[in-house]
Amino acid sequence: MRVVIFVCLLAMMVANVGAGNLGSAQAQSSNVITEIQVEGNRRIEAATVKSYLLFDVGSPYDRSRIDKSLKALFNTGLFADVTIRRSGSGVVVSVVENPIINRLAFEGNLRIADETLSAEVQLRPRVVYTRARVQNDVQRIITVYRRSGRFAAIVEPKVIQLPENRVDLVFEINEGEETGIHKIRFIGNQVFSDSRLLSQISTTESRWYNFLSDGDTYDPDRLTYDRELLRKYYLSKGYADFRVVSAIAELTPDRDGFYITFALDEGKRYNFGEIGVTSEIKDLQPEKIRQLLTTFEGEVYNADKIEESIQTITFELGKLGYAFVNVRPRIKRNPDDLTIAVNYEINKGDRVYVERINITGNVRTLDHVIRREFKLVEGDAFNTALLRRSQSRVRSLNFFEKVEVTQDEGSTPDRTVINVDVQEKSTGELSVGAGFSTQDSVSADLQIRERNLLGKGQDLRFKISLGAERQQIDLGFTEPYFMDKDLSAGFDIFSITDDRQDESGYDLQRLGLTLRSSFPITNHVSGRVAYSIVDEEISDVDSDASSVIQRSEGRELTSGVSYKIIVNYLDDNLLPTEGYKYSVGQTFNGLGGDVYGISNEADIIYFMPVYEKDVVLSVGAEAGYVFGLGEDVGINQRFNLGGNSFRGFEKSGIGPRDSATSDALGGNMYLVGKAEVRFPMGFPEEFGLLGRTFVNVGTLTDIDDNDSEIVDDSSIRASAGFGVNWTSPFGPLQVNISYPFLKEDYDKDEVFQLEFGTRF
Repeated sequence: MRVVIFVCLLAMMVANVGAGNLGSAQAQSSNVITEIQVEGNRRIEAATVKSYLLFDVGSPYDRSRIDKSLKALFNTGLFADVTIRRSGSGVVVSVVENPIINRLAFEGNLRIADETLSAEVQLRPRVVYTRARVQNDVQRIITVYRRSGRFAAIVEPKVIQLPENRVDLVFEINEGEETGIHKIRFIGNQVFSDSRLLSQISTTESRWYNFLSDGDTYDPDRLTYDRELLRKYYLSKGYADFRVVSAIAELTPDRDGFYITFALDEGKRYNFGEIGVTSEIKDLQPEKIRQLLTTFEGEVYNADKIEESIQTITFELGKLGYAFVNVRPRIKRNPDDLTIAVNYEINKGDRVYVERINITGNVRTLDHVIRREFKLVEGDAFNTALLRRSQSRVRSLNFFEKVEVTQDEGSTPDRTVINVDVQEKSTGELSVGAGFSTQDSVSADLQIRERNLLGKGQDLRFKISLGAERQQIDLGFTEPYFMDKDLSAGFDIFSITDDRQDESGYDLQRLGLTLRSSFPITNHVSGRVAYSIVDEEISDVDSDASSVIQRSEGRELTSGVSYKIIVNYLDDNLLPTEGYKYSVGQTFNGLGGDVYGISNEADIIYFMPVYEKDVVLSVGAEAGYVFGLGEDVGINQRFNLGGNSFRGFEKSGIGPRDSATSDALGGNMYLVGKAEVRFPMGFPEEFGLLGRTFVNVGTLTDIDDNDSEIVDDSSIRASAGFGVNWTSPFGPLQVNISYPFLKEDYDKDEVFQLEFGTRF
């Protein structure tokens, strides 16, 4: 009995185990994916959809794999919606395809061309449309407008549904007004005034007459460049600790302009301390290098002069065969006595050559216009100082908004690749001017100029000036690199009608051609040569005019050559505060024509700060002498003084004169000394007011004619006075009040002078 019961129990256990295994196998079989179906795809193949899935037929149904597959399909950007659901033992993948862009258009863009915007956006016809891509392109378009100074621009994408899951995409653009610069403020500047610092940066405040310039629109890159300009300016003035604490651009609430604020820390002014030279090159004597330096102990510290010394040393050593040298200035600042010691270390550099120079960003300007400004060419020994000098020369062209120079490794360790990236700006100018002065009465002029003609760097200018006493038409052309040499060449064709009835009782007509050339001699010295042929006619001589003038009536041809040497060490050519400039020149007439003679002229001017805050003293002198070769000097070749050339006297108010008619006859020799103090007048900087006090001393004498009526006294004339310069919203205005305290009875004085003019 017990045996029977045991056998029954054992049979039941075996049956239960078999039933359990069968149930487990059935359950496992139902969890396997037996089929994958793709629904909703019209353009995209089902196989393409399945290729992004992380499961396949025969795989177990896994929720984590389903989720990852969903993300993979969404990340393709091909679908607007994706769902994955289970249907029995199969899986159904339902997709909604993103449409295809049929056409892409821009509307409302008047300031920026379609081509420019198309180059910026990523979407194109026949590309899959997605909302994310559209929003990215909206931001790109807004960025383009902000770079052009329009921060109020609004871009709205519009989608037009088409059959077959296609769409037209239209970017509707409201460009808004140009976002100008309402005000530029400087905080922390005690040494230099706001107006002085404004003249050093490239960004300008918006004014109604600046509509041909883009310097009064906000550009973050330009603001960064301005920080560097300010730093360089202060370093050139001795402020070695200077730094721009911050440069903040604040957009007004109505988004129509910016307030830009520069916070400055000027620091103390330093002088050069001990200047030394050390060299690891055995055959190189430091004493010989000292003779090349432009930095001297006791002078005001100037970072530009250190750079100039490095370039000079590098260049001279290169000529001696030391191509691979590295000149490093070691600076030691002494804050106790405010001096900076400089030691120029000359080391042997690694042999690195320029493999290639890449230039990008120049759409209009030809490559060779940029390359010729480089002091390095492919194959040259690489030199950091020459590279910095090259970048500065390209910027000085004033053709580009931005110039960036970087380096990359070359094909071998001893090779380097130089990359030059530029951003072009407008170089065409159309200006209309109007003015009034007590000398020339009302005047107007029109000038059309292109400084980068056809992208070749050439300068073409046409100007018409119309005044009550003077009319001039002038056509000029300049090739800055004649015959691919560092030699500027050009010509001027001009026609001038000068009414001299009030001063001398005649009219002068001049029609001429000038061929000219200029060339650098050193960094601060340049030369000019020219040939001129001019047809001059004295006409409409008053019947009561001087007999000297009546004998000069008629026409004569002048043909001659001239040269001029200019030495310029001014810190700023427009509004200098220190430095000096002088020039000497001669003109030789007699290469054919009717006039034979030699004219000599020289001038010098020196600027120095008297007090801080832009109080500047200038002292200068001018001299000239002309003489005939076998003949008397004609009235057209003589010098005249008065008006702007000698304040306190009328135009041609000084010098030899016919006592009977009071006609000015000019003189063969003149000498003038000038001194002036320029100072701020205490008004807010935005008023643009500068005061001046001045003294003029000089004489004009010597005339070949010996008529008894001529009075000619070589006595010294002198005048003193004060003036005001106002940079008004309508253009610059200058007023002078002068008192001639040394003069002759026959001289013509002028106490009040006014000049006003504007360009737009």
